[in-house]
Amino acid sequence: MMNTILRRSVLGFAGLALSAGVVAGPLDTLTDTTTPAAAAAGVVQADKPDSGTLIPHGTQGTQSRIDLGDEQTGNVKAIIEATKKAGMDERAAVVAIATSLQESKLENLGHLGERNDHDSQGLFQQRPSSGWGSVEQITDPEYSTTAFLNGLKQVEGWQELPLTEAAQKVQVSAFPFHYAQWETQAADLVAEHWTS
Repeated sequence: MMNTILRRSVLGFAGLALSAGVVAGPLDTLTDTTTPAAAAAGVVQADKPDSGTLIPHGTQGTQSRIDLGDEQTGNVKAIIEATKKAGMDERAAVVAIATSLQESKLENLGHLGERNDHDSQGLFQQRPSSGWGSVEQITDPEYSTTAFLNGLKQVEGWQELPLTEAAQKVQVSAFPFHYAQWETQAADLVAEHWTS
């Protein structure tokens, strides 16, 4: 999609239009039906992060995907905003969102009773007893994301690690390779919401 928009922009400046993949001729022979709002949307889309930035090491293993509800989408946006506020880049947001997809399916979970893993709660299933913060803090999306990102910052060279290794060094999960399956969806979510 982004390549199509960029291609049309470049060809438009050159006085050519692209129709079904073929150069159709000078623009003065065509009617431009692009609205100012659509043109502005094209500019925003061009600024979205590319897959090489979001998934620099390629994905590992079979990828999973779930449909998201409004609450989960709101949590994606909260993770992205906390990432920006922490001064970290799009790749950090991908790692954080993939981690939350694995830990809670992007749901801000409270205590689950007998189904609970010890005292794990929130988007990242952080534990008060392990020093992540109080229950109120770890169930606050901005706080829990910031806590996760602070842990990620402590991982030397995290940017050069596969996602699942970077996430595991922060989370110390019993299932360290499960984070990898969410990388594509996490990258898609960051691409969609980073500039929104």
